[in-house]
Amino acid sequence: MISVFEPASRTRGRIKSRDILCALAGAVALALAIWAASTVDVPIDSDLGLVAVLPYPFWAGVVLLNLAFVAALRGDAAGPASRPVMIWLVAVLVLMLFGTAIFVTDVPRGEVAFRHLGIADALASTQDIKPDIDAYFNWPGFFALLATLLRATGIDPVSVALWAPVVDMGLWLAALGVLTRHLSTDPRRRWLVLWIFCLGNWQDQDYLSPQAFGLFLYLVVIALVIGPLGATPPTFPGFRGAGLATWWRGRTPAEPRARHRLSALVVTLLLVVVICASHQLTPFMVLIAVTALTLSGRVWPGRLPLITAVVLALWLAYPASAYLDGHPPLADAGLQAATQANIVDRVSGTPGHLLVVQVRMLLTLVLWALAIAGALWDWRRKRLDIRVVLLAVTPLLLFPTQAYGGEMLIRVSLFALPFIAMQASSVLLPNHSGGHRPSFLAAGAIGLCCCLLAVMTVTGRFGNARYDVFTDNEVAAVHAVQRLAPPGSAFISAAHPTPWRNEGYLDHRYRTIEDLCKAGLSVATCGPLVYDYARHNPAGAVVLLTRSSEASLVLQGDISEQGFDEFEQWLRSQDTVQLVFSNPDARAYRVAPFGAAP
Repeated sequence: MISVFEPASRTRGRIKSRDILCALAGAVALALAIWAASTVDVPIDSDLGLVAVLPYPFWAGVVLLNLAFVAALRGDAAGPASRPVMIWLVAVLVLMLFGTAIFVTDVPRGEVAFRHLGIADALASTQDIKPDIDAYFNWPGFFALLATLLRATGIDPVSVALWAPVVDMGLWLAALGVLTRHLSTDPRRRWLVLWIFCLGNWQDQDYLSPQAFGLFLYLVVIALVIGPLGATPPTFPGFRGAGLATWWRGRTPAEPRARHRLSALVVTLLLVVVICASHQLTPFMVLIAVTALTLSGRVWPGRLPLITAVVLALWLAYPASAYLDGHPPLADAGLQAATQANIVDRVSGTPGHLLVVQVRMLLTLVLWALAIAGALWDWRRKRLDIRVVLLAVTPLLLFPTQAYGGEMLIRVSLFALPFIAMQASSVLLPNHSGGHRPSFLAAGAIGLCCCLLAVMTVTGRFGNARYDVFTDNEVAAVHAVQRLAPPGSAFISAAHPTPWRNEGYLDHRYRTIEDLCKAGLSVATCGPLVYDYARHNPAGAVVLLTRSSEASLVLQGDISEQGFDEFEQWLRSQDTVQLVFSNPDARAYRVAPFGAAP
């Protein structure tokens, strides 16, 4: 009797020295990472991004943290280390991988976070939703929530954008942690899934954005669908009509309490409405996933896909109709168009940038290879979970439906990642029994795999740091232009990586030289296009040329540094162009409209 209850008493009261050492190792790793990142100078001058400038103590911290996690995961015969230790190690990983840029600079990464702050500010200022403004106002749910949060709390919007990646990852992991409890009874496997999800998350979609909010809600919906709304089907009889009907009627609810099922269904439907009102793509991910799970017999409310489809159709037909009038959903559909926009067009630029792109592709292929190996392993042992396979594969169905600005493959891989991580854990921890302790050799293989994935993730995630990590001078230049440009004027930047639009979102016509000059950025063709557009605007224009926007064009192979200098010299030579602001990282030129004095 004593031997039976000894593990339980240990988990209740005693603290293992191994747990303390793992927690201390995590603290040391975090300290090394913070110190190393704080020594990095901005701007980042390497085409490889942060991976080329982070000093070796950062990588020592990465290795130490992964070794500490493997030791904690291995634990003893009773299971992994205690829950607080495992949570602490995951939190350290999130801070190291997704908070690194916070320790480098206090300016949020990426232009889109600034833009989203501007949309929330516009909604809060106007107290009105006008779908004709742009696409964002056809799906205003997230921005309305953000505006309400900022107004109610008084939090600095820039701080919210700065810490959003860490907060979003915390939300994703919390939802995934609940979800994995419905998919596995092995605590080691559940912790490993969270770890792999972090290590494979190079997509960089966790900034302040509707898609980050949408993924969190998506994971919550899936947790509800396979949990309290789940069903257990009988043995599949084949595809004969009568047999299928009997099989469908033979399903039993996973949650025997009808009241709990009803509560879960109400929450799920509310979340579906919020998702449809907040993002263009996520509702389709939800619809496809719920439909696939329902057809597999794993969902008790059989009409849930139909209800989801009706809600989505109603939103597209009414609130989002202003956007859809000029943007047919399947206008650029097709596998060839999607491949061109998502893969071919991205494989260009400087050698350093190409290496970063290749690392991202390799990381994705490695994770999918591990997942396929894990699926085959489970299938041979007759324990393959069809729910995990469906949730990993179904996002791929959206890839050929739309190019999505060249980001569809990124979004698809992100929505599949939680379940790719789940299936990959099967090959890294082949024995699913909670009491089975991995051998030293197996633990070493897991540690090596995790370290390699961490290096690739940092490379892929921060590979654009040369142009998506902004300097204080660039932020100051944008603020100066906001003061100099009269309402109604055009605000033209060289390219999208510009820390703008967080204020005065509705006051100016925001354009980029990159978008205006679709045919190419040579001076002969692009210069007159930009100049004529600026002069034809009744209030004139201000052209802002920043270090980061130039770097983005050069890294992606759109223009050379010499070509960019030639463009700027040509612009300065025009009679109605005047330099109105300059600092080491930015220059702003005012272009007078037709009929105005130069």
